[in-house]
Amino acid sequence: MVDLKGRHFLTLKDFTPEEIFYLVDLAAELKRKKKEHVPVDSMRGRNVALIFEKTSTRTRCSFEVAAHDLGMGCTYLDPKSSQIGKKESIADTARVLSSMFDGIEYRGYGQEIVEELARYSKVPVWNGLTNEYHPTQMLADLLTIREVFGDHKGLKLAYMGDARYNTGNSLMVLCSKMGMHFAAAAPEKYFPDPELVKTCEAWAKESGGSITLTEDAAEAAKDADIIYTDVWVSMGEPDEIWEERIKELSPYKVTAELMGKAKKSAIFLHCLPAFHDLKTETAKEKGAQFGIVDMEVTDEVFEGPQSKVFQEAENRMHTIKAVMAATLGA
Repeated sequence: MVDLKGRHFLTLKDFTPEEIFYLVDLAAELKRKKKEHVPVDSMRGRNVALIFEKTSTRTRCSFEVAAHDLGMGCTYLDPKSSQIGKKESIADTARVLSSMFDGIEYRGYGQEIVEELARYSKVPVWNGLTNEYHPTQMLADLLTIREVFGDHKGLKLAYMGDARYNTGNSLMVLCSKMGMHFAAAAPEKYFPDPELVKTCEAWAKESGGSITLTEDAAEAAKDADIIYTDVWVSMGEPDEIWEERIKELSPYKVTAELMGKAKKSAIFLHCLPAFHDLKTETAKEKGAQFGIVDMEVTDEVFEGPQSKVFQEAENRMHTIKAVMAATLGA
């Protein structure tokens, strides 16, 4: 029997395939109960702290709704509300918060920050996103894949674009652990860290999966079950980065033509937010500046029948609820 009570949730590297599968099964059960209006508020009297050094829509809402559904209180600490790393060390922050709260979420910068929080915390710490890993997103992706296909084993996931950071890294870890075939398409400079690739190749060998890194988008997309992409540029990055990424990653944009290289049953996933039209302030500004109407995915694909991005977004809440329930011992 899987028992995750008291465990931190920092990266899927720390979890076995059985533990990952358990969390996704639990999320599916909690989602069913949510739809049927079955209360699951067995954690009344407990409280969680949410540290956000990077703001978010989906992650914040997912943690807050999930906490409330479980009956817990929830305190949100935005970038201006916390002294973490500024006037108070990460270690001191962990010791203070873990004396007041039953769990701590962190969304921000380096993985070393959430790792240090966990080292000094007396309660479970959950990674809402760091530069290197995005484990809660992966559980939502896996739940979505299972809902669509019935299973995940042996499916091919093709990731288009910059695979060096949290989403690309985490998808490679997920696929290698769960017996899926991971293909990343990008210029070589955007490939994941070679050491992580080596580790994932070993896991893939055990699970029956595989890892492929290629500069050919069509090769990666061929016979894929899932086409996945993410934003090319983080907010706040300078214009020269936008110009560089648009030039170098445009061949990896997810278009209807590229989706046509995948299986007819293939789905499109994106962890959001997406630059697929000009309906946001940033998109209008960058669209006018660089002469573009989209970036990593066309609006045709994003709004098309193969897109499961909003089902995927909803599943963030159900899987985060499962993580909290499992690690706190609901």
